[in-house]
Amino acid sequence: PDVKAFPKVRELFERIKADGKVAALASSSSKEEINHCKKLAHIEDLVTTEVSGEDVERSKPQPDLFAVAVQRLATNSRNVLVVGDTPYDAEAARKSHLRSVGVLCGGFAEQELREAGAIGIYRDPEDLLSSYDQSPIK
Repeated sequence: PDVKAFPKVRELFERIKADGKVAALASSSSKEEINHCKKLAHIEDLVTTEVSGEDVERSKPQPDLFAVAVQRLATNSRNVLVVGDTPYDAEAARKSHLRSVGVLCGGFAEQELREAGAIGIYRDPEDLLSSYDQSPIK
């Protein structure tokens, strides 16, 4: 009951879709938790696929979640950018040969995210949206 969506998450997903890109969710959480978070953020209609901790043997910082997401998207890993809020996201992305950006709203320091492999750092989804045209997403 205490979980709330960060501001501008839906707008960020809408921008990604408007650019002809797709979004996948790859979370160590259960499918039920992912569905709950999608509803909170009002992005149920903007997610192409999702991978939960139930879909893989090993979770982040291992690359399994991202490997399954790339496979489900049926795309080349060069076309994928991970957005994560923990060093484990960036580390798993790096192990999957994916680029990643970090958002500080997960409570980790910028230095931790950079050391794990994040190529860009943003305060939160709203900051990433406002910097979209200069970000690695573009």
